[in-house]
Amino acid sequence: MRRFLLLYATQQGQAKAIAEEICEQAVVHGFSADLHCISESSKYDLKTETAPLVVVVSTTGTGDPPDTARKFVKEIQNQTLPVDFFAHLRYGLLGLGDSEYTYFCNGGKIIDKRLQELGAQHFYDTGHADDCVGLELVVEPWIAGLWPALREHFRSSRGQEEISGTAPVASPASSRTDLVKSELLHIESQVELLRFDDSGRKDSEVLKQNAVNSNQSNVLIEDFESSLTRSVPPLSQASLNVPALPPEYLQVHLQESLGQEESQASVTSADPIFQVPISKAVQLTTNDAIKTTLLIELDISKTDFSYQPGDAFSVICPNSDSEVQSLLQRLQLEDKREHYVLLKIKTDTKKKGAALPQHIPARCSLQFIFTWCLEIRAIPKKAFLRALVDYTSDSAEKRRLQELCSKQGAADYSRFVRDACACLLDLLLAFPSCQPPLSLLLEHLPKLQPRPYSCASSSLFHPGKLHFVFNVVEFLSTAPTEVLRKGVCTGWLALLVASVLQPNTHASHEDSRKAVAPKISISPRTTNYFHLPNDPSIPIIMVGPGTGIAPFIGFLQHREKLQEQQPDGNFGAVWLFFGCRHKDRDYLFREELRHFLKHGILTHLKVSFSRDAPVGEEEATAKYVQDNIQLHGQEVVRILLHENGCIYVCGDAKNMAKDVHDALVEIISKEIGVEKLEAMKTLAILKEEKRYLQDIWS
Repeated sequence: MRRFLLLYATQQGQAKAIAEEICEQAVVHGFSADLHCISESSKYDLKTETAPLVVVVSTTGTGDPPDTARKFVKEIQNQTLPVDFFAHLRYGLLGLGDSEYTYFCNGGKIIDKRLQELGAQHFYDTGHADDCVGLELVVEPWIAGLWPALREHFRSSRGQEEISGTAPVASPASSRTDLVKSELLHIESQVELLRFDDSGRKDSEVLKQNAVNSNQSNVLIEDFESSLTRSVPPLSQASLNVPALPPEYLQVHLQESLGQEESQASVTSADPIFQVPISKAVQLTTNDAIKTTLLIELDISKTDFSYQPGDAFSVICPNSDSEVQSLLQRLQLEDKREHYVLLKIKTDTKKKGAALPQHIPARCSLQFIFTWCLEIRAIPKKAFLRALVDYTSDSAEKRRLQELCSKQGAADYSRFVRDACACLLDLLLAFPSCQPPLSLLLEHLPKLQPRPYSCASSSLFHPGKLHFVFNVVEFLSTAPTEVLRKGVCTGWLALLVASVLQPNTHASHEDSRKAVAPKISISPRTTNYFHLPNDPSIPIIMVGPGTGIAPFIGFLQHREKLQEQQPDGNFGAVWLFFGCRHKDRDYLFREELRHFLKHGILTHLKVSFSRDAPVGEEEATAKYVQDNIQLHGQEVVRILLHENGCIYVCGDAKNMAKDVHDALVEIISKEIGVEKLEAMKTLAILKEEKRYLQDIWS
């Protein structure tokens, strides 16, 4: 059987699941995949690898390779490696990303670019899958095209060997030409990544539009008849291409517990975990604000947890008690919630390289595993839907699940599962004859991920304390019926601090009330570049509407302490562009910002109120932060291009970060008299120099 090496670099399990799908399909197509996580460097050696390589790479943060690829990327980035180091290597790469972020699929692009710089060549074109519109829209055709590409590779390699007696190796000249092409492509791609009207994004928009258009012809029928549980023609009458059934591999035994106590320490984490008490909680918004924003203070004085302004950390959170109970009830396992879950690999499994899920700890109760270990809110993948089909007895329900995981039902899957934020519980309630075994859920439900938050304080200003700020997320899930849900972590935190929550008051006031301080578990996140410049004389511009202001409060607290310590120091200008809906409802940290402005820590404060009636000329023209940036374009461009300044953007990736970027392109183009493409290149250079920094989320 023809062998290829299959590596995956995953952050939340997506890339691994796709690689496993490729591995399973390989056998059907007459290939053997040697599957490994990219971090398992002892199990493969690219320097001597003669088989073709297939890599599936996700993207994390605002454009970084996943944590599992950190070591690999560091090794291949070694500048002493010769340009023909991987000249023997032929590969295909599938990148996963989200086009709501500026550096779309950048984890894969970093690896792709470097492999080519070191002489490796594609045997199959790179694919970029977009989670914004549905990964499967690219993943499925990319996998389908992989098999003919592999067959062609083995056919041409065999022909080359017959002619020369050796495996084909690119000539130094062609390698150099390819490298020049690669470098040009990289520069173009970096500019394209910064263009929000780029072709990749257009493709995403076209896909979205096609999905809309495909529904419009049937809108009168579908709006009344089509739903999660029911389809309409032509889908309801179509022959279906259903994915292959994923092989089952777990054997589960439930054992009565002897009453041993469980703790969050059982939750698996690659990073150290600190259990810390909540010392204060403040509601920053008024009760009539559209969103509720809370500030939480953690007491880290008895730990060795350290941070600097701009850092982020993770909160380890549980699923909602009520949702866990509803799920166990629906699975008819409520009476066994205290039983220990014992896992083994099925002896007769057909799954290649089957291993016990690392995120499910040994000898923990069913309740604990569903509460702390599994992402029960995860949107079920098509492979999961396919697996549920075989445990559904009602023929109409079985057919509908087949439709939702089929190629023909892609639009319905997007509309009724992905876009509706349907989770496993929603599906089980919508399809009552579906009775999956516990083993199937443990195979398919991903790890419950810790939630990241920006540090909103300085340890110089608040020794032994750590602040963070968040909106209590609320959203409407529409599958199968409308349900108002809260964010997994923010909903839990809001409930946790309800008894100690201070009402809408000045956040820096100490509260005299004493209550039992609830504890939460946190872990540090990988150090990023979102830090103040080492040289305090460098001017900085901060853009942070809403809770995006969080890290900048830490910046300003830090600068205040530095200026107290160095009264004769040379400190650069500090600009803040902040925005909210209403001046009197959700103007976060208003008093603190006035204090920083009064004492010269903050030199320029520009605030936009998007829902208030404008007062004065500036407010009339500056509804959002990007409007204020345009109003002060001359000063912003001077700081960035003539004074070596830095700009920091924090907040929503979906709209704000794009709009701010567009505003920067506009003002650079206008102020220095260049085309927009040239302005984009200028911003790309600022990013490369770590002077245009983002901490954004979707």
